Amino acid sequence: MAGASIGTLSFDPITLEVIRNKLDGIANEMQLTLIRSSFSTIVKEALDASASLFTVRGETLAQAVALPGHLCMLVPMVGRVLETYPVGGMHEGDLFILNDPYEGGTHLPDICVIEPVFVCGRVIAFSAALTHHQDVGGMTPASVPTNATEIYQEGIRVPLLKLRDAGAWNDTLIAMLRKNVRIPDMFMGDLNAQVACCSIGARRIGELAQAYDDLFLMALFEEMLDRTERMTRAALRALPEGTYRYVMHLDNDGVELDKPVRIAVAVTLRDGAIGFDFTGSSPQTRGPINAVPSGTYAAGCIAVRVLGDASIPNNGGAFRPLHFTLPEASVVNPREPAPVGVRAITIKIVTNAILGALRQAAPARIPAEPAAQLAVIHFGGVGVGGEKYITSQLLAGGTGASRGMDGVDVMDTDSSNCCNVAAEALEMAAPLIVHTLRLARDSGGAGTARGGLGCEQEFEMLADGVTVTYRGERHHFHPAGVAGGGEARLAHAELTRAGATPVALPSKQVLTLNRGDRLIVCTAGGGGHGPAVARDRALVRADIENGKVSREAAAESYGYTG
Repeated sequence: MAGASIGTLSFDPITLEVIRNKLDGIANEMQLTLIRSSFSTIVKEALDASASLFTVRGETLAQAVALPGHLCMLVPMVGRVLETYPVGGMHEGDLFILNDPYEGGTHLPDICVIEPVFVCGRVIAFSAALTHHQDVGGMTPASVPTNATEIYQEGIRVPLLKLRDAGAWNDTLIAMLRKNVRIPDMFMGDLNAQVACCSIGARRIGELAQAYDDLFLMALFEEMLDRTERMTRAALRALPEGTYRYVMHLDNDGVELDKPVRIAVAVTLRDGAIGFDFTGSSPQTRGPINAVPSGTYAAGCIAVRVLGDASIPNNGGAFRPLHFTLPEASVVNPREPAPVGVRAITIKIVTNAILGALRQAAPARIPAEPAAQLAVIHFGGVGVGGEKYITSQLLAGGTGASRGMDGVDVMDTDSSNCCNVAAEALEMAAPLIVHTLRLARDSGGAGTARGGLGCEQEFEMLADGVTVTYRGERHHFHPAGVAGGGEARLAHAELTRAGATPVALPSKQVLTLNRGDRLIVCTAGGGGHGPAVARDRALVRADIENGKVSREAAAESYGYTG
């Protein structure tokens, strides 16, 4: 059979595809192990964790179906390992750990565990797992204080260290980690799930190497990435060359609540390459919405995958055409010790600013703006028996409409891929009751295709002294429609103290709630596509019947009086 060759090695495209799909299967098995073995609500219910495989040069080899942001942010973490610990000096049984944003990490709750995969005494790949830990210390339960002004307030920083050295556990590090988190057993449960995840990846790669010569396998890995790079560059060359600009804003930084934060990007397409220049974005902020470069890198990777054909494999070859310009001391490239704990919303806005720019080059490929938010509410405190509790809810908004298709209701998109937590799981983990979880009627932007709806959830506290951290967004800047479509409704949050009148909350705040206090959080919808007056009357009527659009809004936006 005719085949391609690398040096004295040869392979055929069928073998390449078989192994590529096997690697994808290994990554997904790692992900299932990670989710099913974890202890915390934010992982086992909300799925805030990811797994991936890497080549010996630190490029993504295969990714699980998980969080796009996590999967891309793992790249600089593995790169940091390779910079510090040369492959030739690694040992079987080594395991690396890292969470420091200023050493390649993202924010402190996101802890990365990386295992070198040995075959015949040499490293042929890396297995990695990234988990958002429910708590890593700091000012508030869940370790994402929206009012932090320096990283030291956000939790324990773990520089790149060996969690395990040639099979020997770093008991000193483990003891120190346990002392700096609020619920050590939960923390260790999630960390051990990461170790199991990496072990599964290493074991499966070892099994694959038994069926194929390890040198052949490594050569095939490189060919897979080269092919993906060629396919990605071809997809980029199919787009009109030029520089496309877009600007979006965040409500505030969590500290200066009346000061919007600007994200400006210029995206340049030229000769199969793509550049992202963030000159003109706001300086780094006092509050914790700063995003270190790993997050901005992830946003660019996500955009390139959106532009590429779905048949292009998910590996590091797709990321080779990217280059970035990140101004020093800016919100997308802060200087230490700037706080970064709430950077997830920034990465979402950065991702959608990039997509907004690229919409000008590929209007049929990119829908209207989504909600571009994942409202995260953390609950923490001490129970009547002295036991500590921490849990989280994640609430998505609507996606933007596209040409001929309505947006999806309550769907987490762009840089994350999380799920809302079931009411039963929340009520078991913290002293609260969930009164409602429903679609937010009229929240989607009107259009020929309507934007997806956000959701609304109401919580009531059943105990005193519950610390609540609300990480919201889109309270001030509407998700935009395109091609004449309408903007989506803003997100909002409301607090009713027991016996008092409701008050509106800013999009980022830390609160102490007591028995009988009620919190309502409503996420934004997605923008509409095309003129609302052109929407099919039968679709408007169905929206009214399904409770997605009120009769008043139907009359005002669509001119519908049926």
